[in-house]
Amino acid sequence: MALEVAVKAAAGAPDILGDCPFCQRVLLTLEEKKVPYKLHLINFTDKPKWFIDVNPEGKVPVVKFDDKWVSDSDVLVGILEEKYPEPSLKTPPEFASVGSKIFGSFVTFLKSKDPNDGSDEALLNELKALNEHLEAHGPYIAGDKITAADLSLAPKLYHLKVALGHFKKWTVPENLTHYHKYTKLLFAREPFVKTTAEDKYVIAGWEPKVNPK
Repeated sequence: MALEVAVKAAAGAPDILGDCPFCQRVLLTLEEKKVPYKLHLINFTDKPKWFIDVNPEGKVPVVKFDDKWVSDSDVLVGILEEKYPEPSLKTPPEFASVGSKIFGSFVTFLKSKDPNDGSDEALLNELKALNEHLEAHGPYIAGDKITAADLSLAPKLYHLKVALGHFKKWTVPENLTHYHKYTKLLFAREPFVKTTAEDKYVIAGWEPKVNPK
């Protein structure tokens, strides 16, 4: 039986998959494990009543397990690993936190209006650390096999690429070769292509956060 999954719809396009990296992480997990699912796209400017009824906080992603809607991508990925152990996407504990500070550093830099606050340098240091890790252990975070850590990072790195390219005209330096090989590998995977939002929706999603009215 297909799992029911509610995720964000695109800004201004309620019938198109939206830009939420946490939603994509859950969809990637379902796709990599080949778990059948039924998608509900939630329009954030007009959330449907049934969705608020089952999920009063109104957050996405949520997945229905045994008649209960569960939220939080960390929790959901854990449940999916437990219920559908094959193929295993478990990340070895020593690698579980690799790259975990990148998203926060990216958001700080993206929102920054002060070119001298060091936020670009802080992000670059995190990306260099990931590049060094991949050089030693790659092509994926835990070696030859994709794991949950990669599926968590992939959407965030895509947002980083699209949003910083658009709003800051900033790109990841070419000399981080292992990083670039890694993102190329991730973004080309069929589950990623299938579950990723179009660039224009990623940009539309960040616009109000970068330039609040």
